[in-house]
Amino acid sequence: MASTYPPASRISIVIPVYNEEAILRAAVVDLRERLKPFGWNYEIILAENGSTDKTVEIGHELVKQYSGIDGGDLKLLSLGEPNYGKAMKQGILLATGEIVICEEIDLCDTEFHRRAVDIIETGEADLVIGSKLAKGSEDQRPLIRHVASQAYSGMLKLLLGFRGSDTHGLKAFRRVALIDTVRACLVDKDVFASEFVIRADRARVAIQEIPVRVKEKRPPSINLFKRVPNVLKSVAKLTYAIRIRG
Repeated sequence: MASTYPPASRISIVIPVYNEEAILRAAVVDLRERLKPFGWNYEIILAENGSTDKTVEIGHELVKQYSGIDGGDLKLLSLGEPNYGKAMKQGILLATGEIVICEEIDLCDTEFHRRAVDIIETGEADLVIGSKLAKGSEDQRPLIRHVASQAYSGMLKLLLGFRGSDTHGLKAFRRVALIDTVRACLVDKDVFASEFVIRADRARVAIQEIPVRVKEKRPPSINLFKRVPNVLKSVAKLTYAIRIRG
């Protein structure tokens, strides 16, 4: 008897979304258009977390309109609580692709997608990080956000021996090589991405950073200074999780 399950997508793109009614529809439509030339069999997973605007409603409309069209599928995961890290982790666990790309709704950088997939497919690395702090990158965000990223990365180097330049933002990885690392992550919210990258680094996973150009399409959904206390608490939890619990 033939299977009734659809074939696994080759590429999964996971995008956390929170109160993005202003740009969600345009971002998804634009991303799909820019993926067409690649000829990929892909899925886009919108990992919604705690939105209070029309993000969920728009997400459902997009799923009805675009699922299964032009080689691409579209899924909506809704957590019901504002938790970026948990949304990203659950989106990754839902992903069916051989290669998983972690995106941001205000970036959707298909040039990074193409370069990262090429690197993974040729066996040069199992994890590719789009670094906004590496040599050759262009960080066009407000200066205060660039400085904050530098300070955060420096803190991870000092406390956890991180050897790279950036843990947040764009990432792509071979699912089979890193899904257990995803499952092992203990901290969510703002530092899930950092724990994931640091655990992969400490496990000596083959990692390659590539410089990216970052330019804001809209102001951050959460004020930078309001995030600081929670980030510091989460980094303390992360340090305990890595250094003590292992």
